[in-house]
Amino acid sequence: MTMVSAATPRLLGPVTTLWPAGAMLGEGTCWSPSRQALYWVDILEHRLFRYTPSTGLREQWELPDTVSAVAERRDGPGLLITLRRGFAFFDPDDGGQLELLHEPGDEPAGNRFNDGKCDAEGRFWGATMDFDAKAPTGRLYRFDAQRHCNLVFDLRFPVTNGPTWSADGRTLYFNDTARRDTYAFDFDPASGTLANRRHWHRFGKADGYPDGMTTDAQGRLWMAHWGAGCVTCHDPDSAEELLRVELPTSHITNVNFGGPAMNTLFITSARFGLSEDQRAAQPLAGALFCVETDATGVAPNRYAG
Repeated sequence: MTMVSAATPRLLGPVTTLWPAGAMLGEGTCWSPSRQALYWVDILEHRLFRYTPSTGLREQWELPDTVSAVAERRDGPGLLITLRRGFAFFDPDDGGQLELLHEPGDEPAGNRFNDGKCDAEGRFWGATMDFDAKAPTGRLYRFDAQRHCNLVFDLRFPVTNGPTWSADGRTLYFNDTARRDTYAFDFDPASGTLANRRHWHRFGKADGYPDGMTTDAQGRLWMAHWGAGCVTCHDPDSAEELLRVELPTSHITNVNFGGPAMNTLFITSARFGLSEDQRAAQPLAGALFCVETDATGVAPNRYAG
């Protein structure tokens, strides 16, 4: 069987700096179709951001702990978020109300939650990692609408990033960031179970480390690269690189589509890990960027609880 490469996407304009927030560790992008706004976070400085492109409005909230991933709720107000040790509801529009929901009881003490997203059924998939990004202790959890939390996979990755799904929802992709590897799993949308873990792609040293990622409507994977100052787009079958977007700072952390036509690529970055000289040379480290594309993204799934 011969695989046919996906069509090559195009950029429709230059990269734009939307918010020079100086985030220590920008992450957690989530587009809100109802608000036409982008949520994102600064993990290490415990901040949640909301950016409204039509008005340029910039809002932020301080959390009592690290906050790493965000999903809107389907059946309630506000957001589901991951804090250092577990899951919580947070409503930025109701006085910043925070409700702790669940903490996995046997999670290694040195771990924290990192990236995460909801599947089409509204279950949140969140992964943990070693806080110092060294020990291979990362785990993948599934948190459903009834607040049941299941350990799905003991990944044994030092740094976890993802997930994202294929266009048909039957493949889940996940990054072993520190080892520069991306894996694919067979995914059962009805049961939310994984099988047939397999190696999808290994990135070279010049590509830095694969970080946050998303999928467009054609199933192409868009990947942020820590240490390489870029976002890349890949064929979902062959992993062939189809497009590279260069950014003005090296640590690129997360990427997602949004905007009225779902063709704006939003990109976060980080100051963490840069020396003082590097920070001086990269004044936009920690900023939120965007670029218009001819690709169409997929609206994020909301948490069903």
